[in-house]
Amino acid sequence: MRQLTALDAQFLHAESATTAAHVAGLAILDPACSRLGALTRECLIGLLRERLHLAPALRLRLATVPFGLDRPYWTEDPDFDVDGHIHEVTLAGPGDEAQLAETVARIHERHLDRTRPLWEMHLIHGLTGGRVALYAKVHHCAIDGVSGAELLAALLDLTPEPRAVEPPAPGPRTTAPGLAGMLAGAVARTVLQPARALYSLGRMATELDTMPLTSALPGARQVAAATRRIAGRTSEPSEAPMLTAPRTPFNGPIGPERRFSYGSIPLADVKRVARSAGASVNDVVMTLCASALRAWLHERDALPDRPLIAAVPVAVRTASARQAVGNQISVMVTPIPTDLACPRERLRVMAGTMLAAKRRFAGAPTAWLGELSSLLPSAVTALATSAVFRLASIVLPPINLIVSNVPGPQLPLYLCGARVLAYHPMSVLTDVSGGVNITCFSYDGSLDFGILSCPDRVADVWRLMGHLREAMDELIAQIDPPAPAGRIDRPERSLPVGEPAGEPVREMVPA
Repeated sequence: MRQLTALDAQFLHAESATTAAHVAGLAILDPACSRLGALTRECLIGLLRERLHLAPALRLRLATVPFGLDRPYWTEDPDFDVDGHIHEVTLAGPGDEAQLAETVARIHERHLDRTRPLWEMHLIHGLTGGRVALYAKVHHCAIDGVSGAELLAALLDLTPEPRAVEPPAPGPRTTAPGLAGMLAGAVARTVLQPARALYSLGRMATELDTMPLTSALPGARQVAAATRRIAGRTSEPSEAPMLTAPRTPFNGPIGPERRFSYGSIPLADVKRVARSAGASVNDVVMTLCASALRAWLHERDALPDRPLIAAVPVAVRTASARQAVGNQISVMVTPIPTDLACPRERLRVMAGTMLAAKRRFAGAPTAWLGELSSLLPSAVTALATSAVFRLASIVLPPINLIVSNVPGPQLPLYLCGARVLAYHPMSVLTDVSGGVNITCFSYDGSLDFGILSCPDRVADVWRLMGHLREAMDELIAQIDPPAPAGRIDRPERSLPVGEPAGEPVREMVPA
């Protein structure tokens, strides 16, 4: 018996007519090296049937508690059939990036059916160069970044020849309690809710000065410091920056439509810049995002005079729970230096800001996001979440956007014999998190970006992808300035090697 956690349920409650809370990925594949020279729907269905036991989330559906009195449970679908979750489409032409992105955006808009296991795959033919694409989405209540990567790994191989997979071992089925058990659990949790809420408030009070909105409240820093002392935390974290998000065109209520753009940047270039600056790969990724957002806002005369505020998801999942259904994530909230004109200075400040944020995060409870989700009874959060999100987006958005960087394998992978050329992640847009989301995945020598937007807020999402590439060129020029006219270029100079400021921030989920 598995019940959704308060955080898992929050992703369900966040859904509305304008918000679909699933995460997704777009894989671009070359089927030339497969045995058939093609990737077919039948081959994909056969692979999934053979390996379904390696991806537990794909077999489960929701069992809801009457009247929403408690969080739903996971239960195995007795009528489950892989065939009903695999769809196929062929682009009419020309089969280019823009047409593929438009098709994927239309699919991404649609909500998943909650009466079935919460996932879909769409095999897309007709791309230029004989390529095919696979778009897959799973509800965020079922997976986070690490479990999503594990799900993907279950389907992929290291060679064009699919590996042999052991059949599933006999074991108990995941089932939900009966009606009486559900109602009894709901009554018990309702009785205990005030005590749990007080406990959560006490734990959250230690982080008042690091959370968006609350950090700006009068006395927040003093209350947090006093609470940390009471809790026995002897080391005081470094002073937190101001985390009040400025107004931007991409903050405010969003609509139901989506736009998507994607592209890749050589990982070697990112690492060269990181080594030159003594920064981490993630620092460079965050700087690229800050530079692209700055350029986009500057073009519209909407650039704030202070940094934007970004939420950066962080995986806190342990190795023993890598395949567990549900979310084990937290969030770092940090300024990004969109107010700085110099690219080198943006990188320097971003590296220092991320290092300070990581130090604070390392010394603080990682479960504050879950604690926040559990403050109110499930029935109340189910009714109020989407309305609260929309109100917050109008009155005072807590953040400007979510930026995620998901580390991936640096070797080629194969699906049904077709080589994966790139994997572009996609995440969730909500009223409270803004009308644009930037996610990237490092794979086989590239950083593969996926940018999702609401057209009511950011219609020209391809322009943002262009700004990301321009930002990379800008940083490369800073470490390798062009030779003066009329002179012969010298051989490439060696770059000083510096230790990264920290490991890349992990998340998917495809924030």
